[in-house]
Amino acid sequence: MAWLVVTAVLLVILLANQVVGVLERAAANQYPQSVVLELIFLGALQNLSVLLPVGLLLGVVLAFGRLYHDSEMAAAFACGAGPAHVYAPVALLAVLVTAGLAWLTLGAAPAATARAMGLRSEALRAGQFAPIASGKFRSFGGGNAVVYAQDVNPDGTLANVFVERNRGPLVEVALASRARHAVTPDGMTHILTLYNGERFEGVPGSPEFRIVRFAEHTVPVQVPASVDVVRTLEALPTRTLLASRVPAERAELHWRLAMPLMCVVLALVAVPLARLRPRQGRYARVWLAVLIYLLYSNLISVGKVWIARGTAPQWLGLWWTHVAVVLLALLVIAAPGVTNRLRYRVRAA
Repeated sequence: MAWLVVTAVLLVILLANQVVGVLERAAANQYPQSVVLELIFLGALQNLSVLLPVGLLLGVVLAFGRLYHDSEMAAAFACGAGPAHVYAPVALLAVLVTAGLAWLTLGAAPAATARAMGLRSEALRAGQFAPIASGKFRSFGGGNAVVYAQDVNPDGTLANVFVERNRGPLVEVALASRARHAVTPDGMTHILTLYNGERFEGVPGSPEFRIVRFAEHTVPVQVPASVDVVRTLEALPTRTLLASRVPAERAELHWRLAMPLMCVVLALVAVPLARLRPRQGRYARVWLAVLIYLLYSNLISVGKVWIARGTAPQWLGLWWTHVAVVLLALLVIAAPGVTNRLRYRVRAA
């Protein structure tokens, strides 16, 4: 139960930050309201693959920390409970969580990433083709151009139009009594044709500027293509990664395989890690568990980068990170006992 609570709290914290980002992008790119909730749900599904291992680790440490603090573990050991009785329920829980995490990392999370990318692309495209509404500012070209129309006539023309466009340090401001808005078939270029107006050009803060009066003026606005290489890689199906020999794709495959195994390692390490000495607080080992997780996740991230760059061989994968963390955890867990025995022997001698 503790790992569910910890995972839920961490998920809420991440979702709170993610909702702000989704709403910000939705407002900037005119996303339809129907896709916002689905994007939030898909983001939560992607984040679960990262949260489940740390949630399981902290959940086991907190649960056993309470048992040790309340002397319930001491009572259980006095009644004949052995390591098998302690590790069996944790191993069962770890197997169930690992199976769910494997389903997430190998299938559900890539599909959720692909779906989220498709939704954002469709929403952005729908926003690009949407007509300009009266009384509202509309941004194009990644914010490089802003258009405002006081009114929209029945024939689709815009009345009393304001256009601001940035070209490096140069700022252009155009005012027109009438304008037409068109979009190229690919949706990547917006064409604003202004009639009977003035254009002001200059660099903000400079005394030099130019005023041009025109009867007709065309303002093309190029929409930048959004290419997210990282998200595209995360959206690839696992079967595609298995057949690939590209270093970056192999690194992504090894990362997906490492996350479920990471869950098993952390669950088994958490049991001896949660053991408390007399008069220690129930949360005394939480900081150490967090430290081990951060080190573990950073090692996996570094190993993934090494495989993508060709620094580490692909056959080695990320298996070495699990061995390194197990050895480090054993050292941390066994060090106090070894130190105490050596100190006792020195005093006895």
